Amino acid sequence: MAAIIGSPTRYIQGKGEMKNLCSYADKFGKNLFILTSASGRKRVEPAINEGNKDSNLVYDVFNGECCMTEINRIIKIVEEAGSDVIIGIGGGKIHDTSKAVAYYTKKPVIIVPTIASTDAPCSALSVIYTDEGVFEKYLFLPSSPDMVMVDTDIVCKAPVRLLISGMGDALATYFEARACKRSDASNCVGGKCTLAAMNLAQLCYDTLMENGVQAMIAAKEGICTKAVENVIEANTYLSGIGFESGGLAGAHAIHNGFTAIPETHKMYHGEKVAFGTLVQLVLEDAGEDEIMEVIDFCSEIGLPVTLKGLGIEEVKPEQIMEVARLACAPDDTMGNMPFDVQPEDLYAAIMGADALGRYYTEE
Repeated sequence: MAAIIGSPTRYIQGKGEMKNLCSYADKFGKNLFILTSASGRKRVEPAINEGNKDSNLVYDVFNGECCMTEINRIIKIVEEAGSDVIIGIGGGKIHDTSKAVAYYTKKPVIIVPTIASTDAPCSALSVIYTDEGVFEKYLFLPSSPDMVMVDTDIVCKAPVRLLISGMGDALATYFEARACKRSDASNCVGGKCTLAAMNLAQLCYDTLMENGVQAMIAAKEGICTKAVENVIEANTYLSGIGFESGGLAGAHAIHNGFTAIPETHKMYHGEKVAFGTLVQLVLEDAGEDEIMEVIDFCSEIGLPVTLKGLGIEEVKPEQIMEVARLACAPDDTMGNMPFDVQPEDLYAAIMGADALGRYYTEE
């Protein structure tokens, strides 16, 4: 099987870049369709207009769910407006909807994240839900977005918990890619991990360790320092390329398993993935230094390292066993681990990770 790496055609990141959006989009077309929220439009429209010379802009407000009803509604607007380029400005569901609309209309797509809580902007994937918000299917796309543009001035103004959650998601990237490399598993784009993808995954982890705490402190003050910029790149680009081209393994499967416990639903994706990373390391019997580095990092920036930190006040063995069974489902990514994982093994690793987290963090 070939080694394959996926990536946006162009990634742009910097302060004040929103005013340059139209000039970047000009390479693809003059008639721009922009999908965003009502509040998002108020935040970004002045800067977009400042840099607009001769592009025709059509805005539409996202209805809140990435479902086929919404996708088809937007396709109709795009076709009636004669738009050349699809631009999604906001969070993950706006991105996924924009990518899906671009796919079905065969138009280029530009993704503009306004938060750094996820590595989804760079991916060739849209998660489709029902109108009621229940997961329906994955829409695998033939390529990553044509462009991803990040205005760090805007991202810095988002709640700091979102940046921290993004670090939790990015934390898993290296360890899952390493597991896939060891097991020779396929990545998310249907090939084997390249040297470039593995090194980007390693760089993602190193960047978090070197800049994460500084970035969290600066972001709490609303300051966009170099450390914040580095973490935004790690959360968005390094983790995006690393997870898709390196592969997913235990941490994300464990995250999926925790959907069985209602108390965890209020937690962000990256917060659950962070605990899943600790569980994966326990499952692997990783070295004490590596486990301690992860626990120390998570504790310092505010990511959960215990079941209580995930909102589970009363630990019920049968619930944790159900988490383990779901995470070990044949169609999830636990099978990419370099050894066989049975639900009983994972149950022990979850409880062991929780015990370690409590031991090192509770007074």
